[in-house]
Amino acid sequence: MSLPKTLAEDVAKNLVMVARLLDSEPEEAYAYSRVALRLASRVAAVREAAGFASYVTERYSEALTEFRASRRMTGSAELWPVMADCERGLGRPERALEMAGAPEVKQLDKAGQIEMRLVAAGARSDMEQFDAAVVTLECAELGSHSVQPWTARLRYAYAEALIGAGRADEARDWFSKAAEADQSGSTNAAERLAEIDGIEFVDTLDPEIEVEDEDENEDEDDDVPADKGVQQDDVVDEDVDEDEDDEEEGGGGEFASGHGEDYYDDDEEEDEEEGFAASPAAPFLEPDQGRRN
Repeated sequence: MSLPKTLAEDVAKNLVMVARLLDSEPEEAYAYSRVALRLASRVAAVREAAGFASYVTERYSEALTEFRASRRMTGSAELWPVMADCERGLGRPERALEMAGAPEVKQLDKAGQIEMRLVAAGARSDMEQFDAAVVTLECAELGSHSVQPWTARLRYAYAEALIGAGRADEARDWFSKAAEADQSGSTNAAERLAEIDGIEFVDTLDPEIEVEDEDENEDEDDDVPADKGVQQDDVVDEDVDEDEDDEEEGGGGEFASGHGEDYYDDDEEEDEEEGFAASPAAPFLEPDQGRRN
């Protein structure tokens, strides 16, 4: 509302493109955010959008600058967790932990407080303080039966912290719980669970992957007696020749009437069909698209 109408429309169009492309084409989203920032750098929403575009493309210094500017304009602490995560991205986990204990955290809603826990636990893991990371994530929301938007990511982060602390058996259970709660696919908990269980997924439609067909091998073994059948045909053909001779003399041989070579050729065709019927049948950004932890 603070901009002239035409300028406001141009800025809004760029912000819409940032929102549309942020997950799928982050670099393009970043380019649109820079246009909006050039047009309206004094608008808090523009600074925030530019901050997230920089954050997703791992330009953490730029992101932190934009988030700080937006916070000064609005006075809101909503961006505090992502600002702390930028400190992690810049290699300053100690600074992120300081922010986790700042008074601004008390101004956050429940989702923001969970986000702050995730960032603090990630900072502990960055410093290889895995036991401390486990303790940081232990809260009432972790084992709650109520599934919230943050539940899957909280359980996933807890499982990762357990892995770092050398508690792999417990981690498997929490990866399983994270997968159950992850209805939107915000984590790769199912893949991690399969990895722990030693399960490997193979795309049978991939032409570069050769899948051995056991049935085909069995059918190739079944082709062996068919050769013997041909040899028997040779023996039978001798009888057929004798019958043909008898027929010329006035006799009507049994095989000449419908059980000669054609009969055994049908068997060979069936063997060939049996032998060749079988044929092969035709990923902090991991737990959440917008968080490093």
